[in-house]
Amino acid sequence: MDTPNRDFLPTVLLFAWSKLAEPAGHILREVGFRKLNALFSLLGLTLAVTIVAASQLLAEADERETRRVTRDMGFNLRLIPSKTDLGQFYRDGFSRHAMEATTLDRLATQLTNNVSFNHLVGSLRRDYTINGQNILLVGLSKTFVAPGQGKKPMGFEIKEGTIHIGSEIARWQELKKGDAMHVGVRRFTVANDPIETGTPDDITIFARLDDAQSILGLSGKINEIEAIDCLCLTADEDPLAILRREIGGILPEVQVVHQRTLADARAKQRQTREKVNAVVLPSVLVAGAVWVALLAVLNVRDRRQEIGILRALGKGGGRIAGLFLGKAVLLGFVAAALGVALGTWVVLEFGPSLFPVTKKAIQASSTLAWQLLVATPVFAAFASFIPAMLAVSHDPAETLRED
Repeated sequence: MDTPNRDFLPTVLLFAWSKLAEPAGHILREVGFRKLNALFSLLGLTLAVTIVAASQLLAEADERETRRVTRDMGFNLRLIPSKTDLGQFYRDGFSRHAMEATTLDRLATQLTNNVSFNHLVGSLRRDYTINGQNILLVGLSKTFVAPGQGKKPMGFEIKEGTIHIGSEIARWQELKKGDAMHVGVRRFTVANDPIETGTPDDITIFARLDDAQSILGLSGKINEIEAIDCLCLTADEDPLAILRREIGGILPEVQVVHQRTLADARAKQRQTREKVNAVVLPSVLVAGAVWVALLAVLNVRDRRQEIGILRALGKGGGRIAGLFLGKAVLLGFVAAALGVALGTWVVLEFGPSLFPVTKKAIQASSTLAWQLLVATPVFAAFASFIPAMLAVSHDPAETLRED
């Protein structure tokens, strides 16, 4: 009873092989017959795939590097209570006035694709004294990000029961990562390796917002909301005016401080990356298509007499066109495999020197490899489609009469 079922699969495979073996053999002979043409096509496609693969991997690495550098640069929008004296704010680095923490929630509900700011963090900043040393205590809320954009929060996460301390505090208190430290009556674990930055962060303790509120006796209070502008404003627009109008419409009780140096540096970095991506990839695709099509046209022109004889002997136009398209698909697949391997090697070899901050995250992408292994043969067949149609469109009688 089971014998027919056991014999079914081998029978199907044998039938499929009998149907595919002959055209596959013709395609391989076609490649071997026109070795130089096939070689140039393969080289052109491999170069195109290499550039595309390397560009995509570098773009991902650049995005990670930009995100990390942006995070290290800090937020460039600071929203503070409207009563704040800016002279005092610039001198101390924080506002002496406070506002309700619910202010952050009100602003976070307005995070959409239609506003020019993102990545909101509420903070409470106050000077504090530990063992006779004057420091800065900063409590940070979680980061709010606009939904549906797939963006990761820029700020770092402070886990419950932990703090991040500056290098000077670590030196004064002789502390390192994993050590215990008392702030007020609370006991915390140092969660970071303190590194000297040459900024006020060296004398700062970063804690969770609720912990800082408890230590300072300011429950439910913040004195600043940090954010990042969306970087999409054009040169003829006044970013500060737009941001103040948008935020003022939501939170009339705050004033906006825009750190232009950080904003300009961040915008230039992103604009450069977008310009490169917008030019390189389309140019490579167009050049690759033109190269493959040109070689296919030359191949068809050189073989017009041969094609005419095949047509006169009764070979169908579909079979002849399939020969050229099959060749393109085969070369496209081989080129994809070579190009992905070469492009990945280039990025793994030279990427760490281009993106030193996030070099450990640079790695091969199996998703990209599969996408190119599928797309490149289709792309090559598409580029060869018109030449293949030209090959079968001529009247075989007229072709044979030509010199």
